[in-house]
Amino acid sequence: MYTFVKFGGSVITDKTGREAADVPVIEALASAVAAARAADPSLALVLGHGSGSFGHHYAARYGVHRGTPLDADHTGFALTAAAALRLNRIVVDALLAAGVPAVSLQPSAALRSANGQITDWETTPISEALKRRLVPVIHGDVAFDTAQGTAIISTEALLSFLALRSPLQPRRIVLVGEAAVYTADPHRDPSAQPIPLINRANIGQVLAGAGESRAADVTGGMRSKLELMWRLVETVPGLEVYLIGPQPALLTAALLGQPLASGTCIRQ
Repeated sequence: MYTFVKFGGSVITDKTGREAADVPVIEALASAVAAARAADPSLALVLGHGSGSFGHHYAARYGVHRGTPLDADHTGFALTAAAALRLNRIVVDALLAAGVPAVSLQPSAALRSANGQITDWETTPISEALKRRLVPVIHGDVAFDTAQGTAIISTEALLSFLALRSPLQPRRIVLVGEAAVYTADPHRDPSAQPIPLINRANIGQVLAGAGESRAADVTGGMRSKLELMWRLVETVPGLEVYLIGPQPALLTAALLGQPLASGTCIRQ
């Protein structure tokens, strides 16, 4: 069984800026991953990250997520891909510096989509990396789309594909971003309360109250992420999804399956 982890774009960058990487946070999260691997050498990780203020800026500016006709100018596609790779290099280099044998695997080089949904993705290199005790690092990326020309594939969509349509069935998915799922937007409503557990009893109510991202996010914001994670929990036996803040000790504990002092768990 495998553990998937995502560093949210809003955590590792300032999404209201432009290509503004938060290097101290990235380095702290990389150290947390290293600590978890040291504590459990059998830990098999697939790590993904969002594009934050890197890819989202160009994707929104050029409408890459809405599609680009085949005979149109694809400069925006190229700029978005390049920006995502610049952030990916920062993340992978931080992991390597922390002692994590991370290897970058660019999704757009091996997948296609239709209407923004992945249709096929050659994931063998990810499996081969894991066999060698490497940590494959993927990221939200552009895609060539057979229906609309171009698309943006979120990190959650990539992890979902791996969970449902590859041999890499996860036991745990850890999303590092907001401190938890809340009853309302905590940035706007000071009375918002964290929801420690989401299951069949309250998923409908939670989705009804989930909002969109406050900054440019061409992948849909919190509600779409929750909907996708809930579908995974319903489909993958025994899967648990954790949404946690970027505290390094919290990430290490989540990766090791230890009790968490805060955050939200999604399970059946």
